Amino acid sequence: MKLGLVVLCLGYVLSQFYRAFLAILAAPLRLEIGVSPDDLAFASGLWFLVFAVMQFPVGWSLDRIGPRLTASVLLLLGGGGGALVFAMASNPVHIHIAMMLIGVGCSPVLMASYYLFARQYPPQQFATLAAVMLGVGSFGNLIASYPTTLMVDLVGWRGTLVALAGLSAVVALGLFLFVRDPEQPPHDPDRPQGSVLDILRMRALWPIFAIMFVAYAPAAALRGLWIGPYLGDVMNLGASAIGVSSLIMGVAMIAGTFVYGPLDRILGTRKWVIFVGNLCAAVALLLLILWIDGPIWLVVALLAAVGFFGATFPIILAHGRAFVPPHLVGRGVTLLNFFGIGGVGIMQFLTGKVHSEMTGSDPLLPYAALFAVLLAFLVLGLVTYLRSKDRLA
Repeated sequence: MKLGLVVLCLGYVLSQFYRAFLAILAAPLRLEIGVSPDDLAFASGLWFLVFAVMQFPVGWSLDRIGPRLTASVLLLLGGGGGALVFAMASNPVHIHIAMMLIGVGCSPVLMASYYLFARQYPPQQFATLAAVMLGVGSFGNLIASYPTTLMVDLVGWRGTLVALAGLSAVVALGLFLFVRDPEQPPHDPDRPQGSVLDILRMRALWPIFAIMFVAYAPAAALRGLWIGPYLGDVMNLGASAIGVSSLIMGVAMIAGTFVYGPLDRILGTRKWVIFVGNLCAAVALLLLILWIDGPIWLVVALLAAVGFFGATFPIILAHGRAFVPPHLVGRGVTLLNFFGIGGVGIMQFLTGKVHSEMTGSDPLLPYAALFAVLLAFLVLGLVTYLRSKDRLA
């Protein structure tokens, strides 16, 4: 089982990579096949939305079929197949289709891990285990920065995607060979039944859904897409410097994930760890708007702060998981993930539209506007989250 979790972690490294690598490919894709930043925002949004919608069948499949087949088959067909489609792309539509397929492939990997944690470990350890999986898997975020820049320089972006297709297939095979489904309890006609609708009826979860919808969006949108065009258009940085800046933000996101992991047990609260952390991320976004063309060290530091303080995803998931009954664990964690990933997808579409509408003579305005959109939604989510109930068990 431990080897299965290692392979799941490798799969999640790929998932993190695929959601962040477009920022690095922005320049070559624009030059070779005419893909604009707005096209990339749309493609990134499609990845997140398809990923989010897939949480419903993935949740059902985890509870009924198990994580082994769910994760291995989808990663092989979606991740490997989508990377090959991307490698053969000749226009923006092909990129959109490829990112949708890759979203399908990546959709079960993290939730398969969380399903195993929820089924096989004490509830008090869930947040720490979730944070460790997210933190280690987030090294894919780092690989999708400066190392990818070097790889693209060496073999081109098409060669890079072919290699990723092969890697996705190898990891999918590893999932099939080494992941073990947890034992199902004996059939009991009196065992509680339920569905996603039962989870949606739990009013205690609604404020948690609200913060989940907005908390991951700023860091994911900036690191996954906008950091590249922003630093290129406003700060006039080249590909290498953008790669290093992306690497710094990625490291900050990983560090934040590991720091948040045990804080709920250390401080005896999940609600206030989540609230204060995202409030700090909101302050960093506000400062980024105020100093949008400030010194490069300050801009990169503020981007890193958004990534570090916004890395509350696993602890928010643990907060919501605490309210979900055992027989609905699979659908519960995937529904929470639906709100988190779906929020990013919607924000990518929205910020892409804002960027397009505001583009003109002033290069600062489009980015100030999209940062403001991210900030406004985060503040709204924080206000709603104040109504949540704290729970550790």
